[in-house]
Amino acid sequence: MASDAAQTSSSPPTPQQSAALQDHNITIAMPKVKPDYATIIGLSAAIGLIIAAIMIGDDNANFVNGPSFLIVVLGTIAATAVSFSGDELRHVPGIIANTLLRRYRKPSVMANQLMEIAALARKKGLLALSAIEPELKKDPFLARSVQLVTDGYTGEDIDRVLGQEVDALAERHRRSASIMRRASEIAPAMGLIGTLVGLVKMLAQLDDPGSIGPAMALALLTTFYGAILGTVVLAPLAAKLERNSGDETMIKNLILTAMGSIARQENPRRLEMLLNSELPPEERIRYFD
Repeated sequence: MASDAAQTSSSPPTPQQSAALQDHNITIAMPKVKPDYATIIGLSAAIGLIIAAIMIGDDNANFVNGPSFLIVVLGTIAATAVSFSGDELRHVPGIIANTLLRRYRKPSVMANQLMEIAALARKKGLLALSAIEPELKKDPFLARSVQLVTDGYTGEDIDRVLGQEVDALAERHRRSASIMRRASEIAPAMGLIGTLVGLVKMLAQLDDPGSIGPAMALALLTTFYGAILGTVVLAPLAAKLERNSGDETMIKNLILTAMGSIARQENPRRLEMLLNSELPPEERIRYFD
């Protein structure tokens, strides 16, 4: 763990050190919280096209059926709830909100900020990182990671501790996405169940021509509702959650890589190479060019 000498590095910098750091200004960019227009516009356009197709068709067709709606929507919710715990289901409103309001930070911006932190530690020593603590607090994970470095933890310790935290985060995101993914699988099945219910009612009342129409509507509309709910709404939201999780996990892994490199007192040029190996080609940085 930390040596006695390294532990003293977590103390505040002296006035002389703080003055020497005034020319090395590091600003940590906060994640931008903004509506995910791709999700909002995509869902609106898909549902709008379906409504337009209904409006253009035969005016006598009725696409509103209460029992069909109840079977698909409430049945999907109930069947999905069986697959998960109450604690997991309690976060569903927040999960849906995360698909509509996205916290985004460009990986290249974070990589450049990490390079600035590494250059500062290389030039002024690990003690200098205490001078930028107010900026680091903007990102709690980054602040905790830097604290491990200034406390004198080895690169191997940092890789293990932060790696476990990143893995736990990815697992939480996976469980969140799996709720939506499971619901997208159940919705069409509930539509099929509703279709079977409608067909049974229709066959049982063939001697009453007036009841055939409502029973057939129940049979067909439940399949229609289930297909829309599962394919148009739930499956795309699950895919968006998985994508957002991948983006956030990448940011955390960049921080993990940088803190391990700084703790091992590696050359920042090597850190640049390591960060670029984790970044997509269009996001790679050239800090020293």
